[in-house]
Parts: sequence; C-alpha cells; structure tokens
Amino acid sequence: MNKLTKLEKFWILYDVGNSAFILLVATIIPIYFNHLASLAHLSEVDYLAYWGYAASFTTAIVAIIGPILGTIVDTKGFKKPIFTLSMIIGVLSLAALSIPKSWIVFLAIFVIAKIGYSTSLIFYDSMLLDVTTSEKMDTVSSHGYAWGYLGSCIPFIISLVFVLFYDSIGLSFEIGMALAFGINAAWWFFMTIPLLKNYQQIYYIEKPQHPIKESFLRLGQTLKEISKERKVFLFLISFFFYIDGVYTIIDMATAYGSALGLNTEGLLIALLVTQLVAFPFAIFFSILSKKYKTESLIHICIIAYTCIAIFAIQLDKQWEFWLLAICVGMFQGAIQALSRSYFAKIIPPQKSGEYFGLFDICGKGASFMGTTLVGVITQITGHMNFGVAVISVLFVIGYFLFRKASRIENDKD
Repeated sequence: MNKLTKLEKFWILYDVGNSAFILLVATIIPIYFNHLASLAHLSEVDYLAYWGYAASFTTAIVAIIGPILGTIVDTKGFKKPIFTLSMIIGVLSLAALSIPKSWIVFLAIFVIAKIGYSTSLIFYDSMLLDVTTSEKMDTVSSHGYAWGYLGSCIPFIISLVFVLFYDSIGLSFEIGMALAFGINAAWWFFMTIPLLKNYQQIYYIEKPQHPIKESFLRLGQTLKEISKERKVFLFLISFFFYIDGVYTIIDMATAYGSALGLNTEGLLIALLVTQLVAFPFAIFFSILSKKYKTESLIHICIIAYTCIAIFAIQLDKQWEFWLLAICVGMFQGAIQALSRSYFAKIIPPQKSGEYFGLFDICGKGASFMGTTLVGVITQITGHMNFGVAVISVLFVIGYFLFRKASRIENDKD
C-alpha cells in the first residue's frame, strides 16, 4: 500500500475486516444453513429458494432504511457513531449465528447480521470522499477491495481448520462452526478500530434544529432532483442491474454448488481461490484506471460477467465450478471498486451519505431482484439451471444502460 496515507490505509482496513463476513456468506454460512435445513428435511430446491428469499428480504429492508440513514449521517457529527452502531450489530449477530438449531431462527439472525453489514457499508463508502482525493479514488477504492479479498483469507483459512477437520481435533460440527463465526466476528471488529480512532467527517451539512426531520426533507428534495441529474440517475439504474447480477452470483454460488451435490471441500477451496485471484486483479485494474477511462474498464467487467453467467447455466461438474471461481475472481473486485469510485466522482461530496444510501439500494448490501428471480424460477420449473439463466439478462440490461450513462457530460454540483 505504498504512497497511501495512514487514513487511507485505516479506511482500507475496514474492507479487510468486513470482507471476512461476506466471504463467510459466500462459503461457510450457506453450508451450515444447508446442514440445518437437511435436519428439517427441506428439499434442495426449497433450500436454495429460501436462501435466495432471505437475501432478497435483507436488501428490501436496507432499501427502505438505507437512504434515510444515509441522509441523516450527512449531518455534522453523525456519521461515525451511526457507522459504529451498524458495525456492532453486524459483528454481534455474526457471532450469534452458532446459537440457533432451527433453520428459520438461523435465517432471522443472518438477516440481522446482513442488515448491520449492509448499512455500515453505506456510511463506509461515503467516507471515501473524506479520506482521499478525487484523483486517488480509483486507487484507494481498488486497494480496499484488493486487500479485503486477501486479508479476509486469514480468518477464513483458520475457520476452515475447524469446519473441515472438526472431527480430527475432537470437536462437533456445531462447535467448529461456532468457532468459525466467533473468529470472523472478532476479526471484523478489531480491523475497524483504527478507522474509528482516526476518521473525521470533512464533508457535512451543519446540524439543524431538527436533524432527523430535516434529513427526511433533504432526502425528498434529492429524490425529486435526481432525475434531472441524468448521469447519476442513469448510472444508478444501470448499476442496479449489473451489480445485482454480481451479488446474485456471490450470494448463490455455494448454495448452487451444494444443491447440485458438488463436493463441499472443493467448493470452499475454489471460493478461497476466488479471493486470492481477486487480489492481484483488483490491483491490476487500479493501475489500468490511471491509463484508461473508468467507464471503459467497467464496460469490460460487465461483458466478462455476462459470459460468466452464461457459462454457469450448464455448470454441473467440480472443475467447471473451479473455472467459474477463477473467472469471477478476475473481475469481482474491479467491478465493485471502480463502480464505487466512479459514483463518488459524479455526486456532490456534501451529500455523500445521502447518495450512497441510494447507491446501496441498487445492490451493494446484497442482491434483490436476481436472488428472488433465481428462487422463484427454480421453484416454478424445478430446474436450478433455469433460475441461474436469468442472471445473464441482468448484465445485458446493465451494460446498455451504463453505455448510455457514460456518454452524458458530468453534471456533478
């Protein structure tokens, strides 16, 4: 992380911390849910569908509260404490995932953890404007995802010891899972401390007499005006589609592989490879962003993801899942980081929390439309591959909308 300031590094550390949770969401958590679901004799089709519905419900909740909280934290002195509260909710809920023995209660706690995680990212992403300059946003944002992918592998590998070899070290499967959840919760918390100690809100709106009431009024005004900011408006719509596809793949990958009957150990190791591949490629795209337009790089990422989604339709072998994992790793960090920094460049800095609240609706916390469609189509047809096919459509729509948005002159205030 050469040439980065201490504050930029501390901001990046939060990506290292929270990425441990999202790696669990893509790997170990759905496997434990599968274990609880199998004890309740749920079918593979219902298991995949309910997992998709939980992800969709989480996003719906964040979509409602995200813009409101995002607007409130733009008020002077509000961003850090509300960010801290969201992080604590996520950490404690993650640690508590080992408590329930019912799949329904497990999903309920998971939803709370995901809400804490997702809302914390609204405030965290908006901090990007406070911790760095416009010229360095692509680099800092990319380093966040890159080191997040690499750093999250540390608690994940430790967790794998307890999850895969629990019997050899004299533990039950449930105790092994409890240790995995606890380790990752502690990692998330301690990686956050440097940012909490050093972050200062630079861009803000002065505290009014009635901050919450004024926040609602500001949000209403922004929603009225955003359609006039055509570049921001079209980007958000395009982002909704293509990032929904990205997060659907992240949320459903292990659940899909488990439902197909693929080897559990192979799935976990393949997704660990995804993290390791994502690190150098996220850095690589940050270097490319200095030579090529961010818009062009995002176009390439969307096209690559479209091909990945089409390939996943016929996936039924372990080696195909490995190939899919490697390809996802090549573009996953890039499309997330470049989208985040691109959006930060085209919005008013003093309204960063408010705008990133809207940004989060479009899929940052989790997928919504994609996971719902995968669940519904899978249950209606009885074929998981048909449900997966819909993901490619999301990327195609997102690509054409983004092309249109990128041609509009920047109308940032």
